[in-house]
Amino acid sequence: MHFPRKKKGFLNKRAMSTKDTLVIIPTYNEAGTLALLMKELDMLQGSFDCLMVDDNSPDGTARQIKDYQQTRPWIHLLERTGKQGLGRAYLAGFEWALGRGYEFIVEMDADLSHNPQDVPRLVEKCRSGFDLVVGSRYLDGVRIINWPIQRLIISFCGSVYTRFWTGLSITDPTSGFKCFKRKVLESINPAKVFSNGYVFQIEMDLYAWKLGFKLGEVPIIFTERQLGHSKMNISIVTEAMWRIPSLGLQARLGLLSRR
Repeated sequence: MHFPRKKKGFLNKRAMSTKDTLVIIPTYNEAGTLALLMKELDMLQGSFDCLMVDDNSPDGTARQIKDYQQTRPWIHLLERTGKQGLGRAYLAGFEWALGRGYEFIVEMDADLSHNPQDVPRLVEKCRSGFDLVVGSRYLDGVRIINWPIQRLIISFCGSVYTRFWTGLSITDPTSGFKCFKRKVLESINPAKVFSNGYVFQIEMDLYAWKLGFKLGEVPIIFTERQLGHSKMNISIVTEAMWRIPSLGLQARLGLLSRR
């Protein structure tokens, strides 16, 4: 199977959005950050639609999103039955977006480590001729606020490790702040996307690159979350250590360029 191009009967015309951009924000136990996130999104005056993908957060995140929806028709919610991981959340969001006709699909974190004010910059870069645009923390210097030096070193080395194994030229292949043109997602078979942690971002970059799409970057400032807890854990790191070389080998063998 592939992400839907045009699925007859999938949605009626009234369900299609009049906007061309959707921002997908996965959530899990983010009730404490939602008020600040909504304040930032409101400043953009509904210039895009937003889809929250919630994995049955026990802290009531989905219930709070439903409250915000009462006064914000551009906020949508996709509820899932359990915690299935970042990659699965985005794949579900991509399917939702393509089924509703969006041309530009943006990934963004819920914890305000990504600045919503940068969304228009990502989209405009896509409009200028790129197919996938990544918000880079390492383009033209290091742009990270409030990280301890140990985490910064691990992240930077992870970027170097990724580029070494995969051949990707972008400076921040693990970035989770990016904009896809719909044709990129339509060309990727979601059944072949196996990564679920942060390696998911690398896998999607690799697929886009190997399928011949044009990748670009814009510099962003990444700010460590002020509320809640990071989702990073040892299983995510372990997945990255073995999965990145595997993806690099598949890329060199041409396996990622087969639709």
